[in-house]
Amino acid sequence: MAYRGIEQLVKDKLRRRSDRDPAGIVVAVSKGAVVLTGFVRSYVDKCEAEADAKQVAGVAAVTNEIEVRLPSADRRLDSEIALDASTAIKAQLPVSCAKITIVVTNGWVTLGGEVEWQSLGWVILERQIELEYQRLTAELAVRPLKGVRGISNEIQVVRPLIQPSDVKRIKQRIQDAFRHSAEVDANCITIEANGSEVILKGIVSSRFEREEAERVAWSAPGVTNVEDRIVISP
Repeated sequence: MAYRGIEQLVKDKLRRRSDRDPAGIVVAVSKGAVVLTGFVRSYVDKCEAEADAKQVAGVAAVTNEIEVRLPSADRRLDSEIALDASTAIKAQLPVSCAKITIVVTNGWVTLGGEVEWQSLGWVILERQIELEYQRLTAELAVRPLKGVRGISNEIQVVRPLIQPSDVKRIKQRIQDAFRHSAEVDANCITIEANGSEVILKGIVSSRFEREEAERVAWSAPGVTNVEDRIVISP
């Protein structure tokens, strides 16, 4: 697919959201790599623009350099944002919220701390199947808060050790997960398991599908590392 064609597809994708004005977003494509610049009026809009671009066939990578320009009515004190962030995270993670730190500087939220990994099965959030449920949940709780310009997620997840006898079970669970995912073609991806480490190989048509396959692999209990060798070929 020609790069100019990919650029137009990304622009068309960005225009489809009725709740976001795409006029301020600039799209550039070089060898399948998309760079998003310009500005939007909320951090949610910035994240959604990146997610939309990744879903376009032929996109190999997305660099999101969009600036968040908050309307004057949405600007708030850092202390107010921090308080709301704490409340939002506590509502979603009542047990582990005490282990998560929150620092806000000029509207930019930095999440830190160390939490224990929890296997909750398939947790679907924004089309993502994610092993690190607590880490992602904390970020998603803060993302829509008024006044947020950006988020740095530095929360560390402590993973459990796995026994050699569990390797076959891990591989089978990943294969089952691929078959249940609407976004991943299980026939195009092969899985190699070495202890708790997983290697993915194969060919997919978009960056989004590749990332989805990796997230599905991470969702298998006991996996401590995923090496993604999947090739994107539109």
